[in-house]
Amino acid sequence: MNGAMTTQLSFPRFTRIGAGAVDELGTVLTHLGLKRPLVVTDSYLTTTGTAERLTKALVRAGLSPRLFSGTVPDPTTASLEAGLDVAGAHDADSVIGFGGGSPIDTAKALAVLAVNGGRMRDYKAPHVYTGPALPIIAVPTTAGSGSEATQFSVISDSETDEKMLCPGPSFLPIAAIVDFELTMSMPARLTADTGVDALTHAIEAYVSRKANPVSDALALSAIRTIAGNLETAYRDGQDRGAREAMMVASTQAGMAFSNSSVALVHGMSRPIGAHFHVAHGLSNAMLLPAVTRFSVSGAVGRYADCARTYGAAGDADPDGVAADKLVEAVTRLCRELDVPTPKSYGIDRREWDSLILTMAKQAVASGSPANNPRVPGISDIEELYRNVFD
Repeated sequence: MNGAMTTQLSFPRFTRIGAGAVDELGTVLTHLGLKRPLVVTDSYLTTTGTAERLTKALVRAGLSPRLFSGTVPDPTTASLEAGLDVAGAHDADSVIGFGGGSPIDTAKALAVLAVNGGRMRDYKAPHVYTGPALPIIAVPTTAGSGSEATQFSVISDSETDEKMLCPGPSFLPIAAIVDFELTMSMPARLTADTGVDALTHAIEAYVSRKANPVSDALALSAIRTIAGNLETAYRDGQDRGAREAMMVASTQAGMAFSNSSVALVHGMSRPIGAHFHVAHGLSNAMLLPAVTRFSVSGAVGRYADCARTYGAAGDADPDGVAADKLVEAVTRLCRELDVPTPKSYGIDRREWDSLILTMAKQAVASGSPANNPRVPGISDIEELYRNVFD
C-alpha cells in the first residue's frame, strides 16, 4: 500500500443482511423518503412471479412502484433506452435493481442517465462520476457479482461491443438488501459461476496494487467463507447454511474490490463476455487458474496469504510453496465445478484467434490489468488468451 496516498472507502449507507431481509424493502424506502421506485429486473424473475411479489409488497407499504423487466444478460447501451423511457414516464424518484449483476448494473446506469443525461460512454473509466443520480437500492438474487456493494456499473457499448467499466460513487447503491433466500432457486451452473466470480473479486482485491487494510479484511473473510461453502452450495442448492454463507461472502467480496480494485482476470474477462456472450462469472472462472499462475511472482506473500486463508496451504509452508498451492486449489475448484474451457463451451477457434489482439487491447484500456501485481504487456495478455482456449 502506497503510504503517501489516502485510502477512500465507500459503502452503501444501509445494508440489511439475512433471511427475510427483502420484506424490509418498503420500510427502507420509506426511511429514505422515497415513493416512486422503478423496479429494474429481468424476464426470468417476472415469469417466476418473484418480481410481482416484490412490487405488491411495495404497494402494501404505501409506495407507487413501476416494473421494468427489459434488462438483458450483459446489459448494452441499446437495452437501456426502454428503461429510460419507463423511468421518465413514471417520474421515478429511485431505482431498485432486483436480480443478478445485470439488472443491478442496469439499474445503476438508469439512475445516472435519468438525472444527468448523456451517453454511457461518457462515464467509462478512467472517468469517475460523482454527480447527481437517483438513489439506487440493490436487491441481489445471486451470490456472486457483489454489485449491491460496489461503485461500478458494467455496460456494453452496442456500437463497438466494448464492455465498459463505469466507476464512481454515484453508481454506489444507497441501500443493499441481501437476503439469501432469494438465491435458493439458483441452478448449479449459476451457483458455480457466481461463486467463482465472488472468489475472483476477493483474491483480486487482496493482491491488487490498490489494496488497503479495510479491503484486505473483507477479502480474506470472503475467501475463507467461499472455500468452505461454494462446493456444498453447488452440489446441494437446498443447503441453507451454504447459501447464506455464500451470500454474505459475495457482499464482502463486493465491498472489498469496490474499495480496492479488480485486476487482470476481470480485465481479460470483460472482452470474452462482450464478444462471445459468456456469463461474467464463467469467463472469470475460465481465466482464474492461468491468470493466477501468471501473476503469482508479482506478490508471492499476498497470494500465500490467500492460500492459507483458503485452506490450501499451512502456516509451515514457505510463501512460494503456499502461493503455488493456491494456483492448484483454484484449478481443482474449477474442475470440481465443471467449468468449461472456451473450446469445450463451443467457441470457434478461428474466431477466438482473430479477436485475441482486440480483446487484449480492450483489457488494457479498462485499466484493471494495471492494478495486477505483475503488470502484463499486450503480448502477455495475448499469450494468456491463447493458453486458456483449450
